[in-house]
Amino acid sequence: MAIIEVKYFNTFLIKKIKNIVDQAVKPTAPFANVPGGYTPSAANDWYIEESRIRGGYNNTTVDFGVKAYLDEENTKQQHRFNTLIYSGIFNSRTGINNTNQFSVGEDITRSTDPANGSIQKLYAEDTNLIIFQEDKVSRALIDKDAIYSAEGNGTVTSSNLVIGQIVAYAGEYGIATDPFSFAVYGYRKYFTDRKKGCVLRLSADGITEISSYGMHDFFRDELANSTTIRGAWDIHNKNYVLSLQGSNVGPLPTDPVSYETYKTLSFDEGVLGWTSFFNYKPDFLVSLQNNFYSLKNGQLWLHNTGSYGSFYGTTYDSNVTVILNKEPSLVKNFKTINYEGGGGWQLESMVASSGDVSVPVGAYTLQTTLSSLESSLFVNNFKRKENKFFANLINNSPATEGEILWGPSSTGLKGFFTEAKIKLVNSDYPTTKKELFAVSSDIVESSY
Repeated sequence: MAIIEVKYFNTFLIKKIKNIVDQAVKPTAPFANVPGGYTPSAANDWYIEESRIRGGYNNTTVDFGVKAYLDEENTKQQHRFNTLIYSGIFNSRTGINNTNQFSVGEDITRSTDPANGSIQKLYAEDTNLIIFQEDKVSRALIDKDAIYSAEGNGTVTSSNLVIGQIVAYAGEYGIATDPFSFAVYGYRKYFTDRKKGCVLRLSADGITEISSYGMHDFFRDELANSTTIRGAWDIHNKNYVLSLQGSNVGPLPTDPVSYETYKTLSFDEGVLGWTSFFNYKPDFLVSLQNNFYSLKNGQLWLHNTGSYGSFYGTTYDSNVTVILNKEPSLVKNFKTINYEGGGGWQLESMVASSGDVSVPVGAYTLQTTLSSLESSLFVNNFKRKENKFFANLINNSPATEGEILWGPSSTGLKGFFTEAKIKLVNSDYPTTKKELFAVSSDIVESSY
């Protein structure tokens, strides 16, 4: 039993404190110092609330009136990960803004198949809404619906539905949980499916697996090991740029790029292939006004300007690896290495299938005096003739028992094929474009 003193005549509501959930607003002493709640007390677990305005005699009583929201004792939240919902209309010209209205009396939801996972990405194209789920890509008609005949032919009709019928694209492909891999240019949409281990393109002819253009094994392994995927359309070079980033490996050195695995590469529609790898690891990628940007550590970087091969203040060398395999079934001697393009490229290494290794070949240097021209004849550098660069291949393999000549005493590499790595030091030509069009080698049939 508790006695509550009332000092003047009025009407009061005496309420019992049932529980206190929020520690920040729990009552003061005597139960403020009790962790997680309070200690029940018959004399203190009450509070008094006046029921009349200003506490006056016969004044208007206080009432909550109509409640917009009900305080449910057993609240339950439903996560509809595969459902779309839309609000009222918004019209800036007439001042109508009903974006905060979700009328339960109208059909304002549209659900996809929950077996295909959650909705990760939405893209509006003309009068269709493309829906990217984890394991499926579909399209929904906007402000119209489709009626199908018995033969399966569809007819589009006008309707008052905002989101019409949902129709899936052919193929069991989705965007997994990587919506940042999405990029669009024209009617082409690019994205990755980490679960299937492939990179995809959605266009007018449906979904195409572009990772199968010579890179199937690469993406199968790299997508499985990636923890972060970033993709964008390079509007300047007309390429789809994809960055696959993994977790930290090994001890922590001073350079974060050296211990964090990543692969950044580009896809070119002109050749239907993956054309290049890049030495940068972006946080985000974006194209704007015919320029290609990337974000790194909160800074915005413009890619199609400045020094060639320079990313985030560091200049990298350009490397090209080619396989020379003319007449595959013939054992041959590779006598020379030739290329067409700009001066400055050098042969870093060349290894034949037999294990023969070539001496590196230096870059071409323009000779301006007769003495320097004579000296260059005895240096293993590229020579220029009719705007094509060539050099002899000098064998640098270790001595093999039974051979008459080997090492620098012999020229050429013997084998079925060779792998040549050609390099350009971009720091020597920061603002000059040095293109590489073709690489070849003069061969003769081996005498066995």
